[in-house]
Amino acid sequence: MSIKNRSLSFVCCLALIVATASLAAAQVSSSQTTSGAAPTYRSVPSGSKMKFEGVVIDRSADAFTIRDRTRTDYMVRITDDTSIKTKGGFFRGGKKYPVTDILRGLIVEVEGRGDARGEIVADKIRFRESDMRASITSEARVRPVEENQEKIANQMDELYAIAQEARQQVAAVNDRVTALDEYDVQAHVAVTFRVNSAVLSPEAKQQLDEFAAKALTSKGYMIEISGHTDSTGGEAKNMRLSRDRAESVVEYLTVRHKIPARRFITPMGYGKSDAIADNSTSTGRQQNRRVEVKILANRGLTGKVGNPAKP
Repeated sequence: MSIKNRSLSFVCCLALIVATASLAAAQVSSSQTTSGAAPTYRSVPSGSKMKFEGVVIDRSADAFTIRDRTRTDYMVRITDDTSIKTKGGFFRGGKKYPVTDILRGLIVEVEGRGDARGEIVADKIRFRESDMRASITSEARVRPVEENQEKIANQMDELYAIAQEARQQVAAVNDRVTALDEYDVQAHVAVTFRVNSAVLSPEAKQQLDEFAAKALTSKGYMIEISGHTDSTGGEAKNMRLSRDRAESVVEYLTVRHKIPARRFITPMGYGKSDAIADNSTSTGRQQNRRVEVKILANRGLTGKVGNPAKP
């Protein structure tokens, strides 16, 4: 090959490398501009039925943004009727999960219909337990960046920095997924009842009003409710009475304060089995005739990953 031809080949190769680097930089710049702008979503026609799979890229208390395989974003809204389960399981029924377990980076399958705002109201949300580890998120964000970095070598410093940021974000998602079963007790109240009664007193209602105000300003919370009795009366009667007391509290918080039913862990009645005071005195028995109500904040959703705080 002549010197002229070799020179021409070298110039062509150099031009190709520079063009590739410029295109990659333009893509990064475009991505950064998009991330800094106000989020946009694909509007869904009202009543239109949708079923698709994508990655959760952002979420709030009762809604989340999902990005499908075509990189189209949709707003998905969760209601009390939304069924949230894993795929498969015993008789293919799957395992139920609370709304707080849907985190950024999780791959989900959504089935629902469009509403008047152009959002998807979810009827069903399904996902694999293995996807909770955000392995697909790691592959989708880090691997393409690293492959481009190898192709254009020293001209990909900016993309390398983005890859490092992606690794940190994936690590944060993994930490938050690990913390899904960890909760902090943010607030606690114990309301007492009269003998053989499951009716809330005015004082108990005032305590629950203050409790509800705290719950409604919380993020990623569940409410645990446990009913109790004193030692008087038979075992079966006390178990029924303790459950009735717990259900009275749930009914008051849902009807009076509009706390969604999905926020409540199944209320339990413990009868006389968990006394906190001496049942041989009238004062002690009064303290034992109670319902304990707790706000539990999911550490994975609030981002407080680490050792759970003591109640």
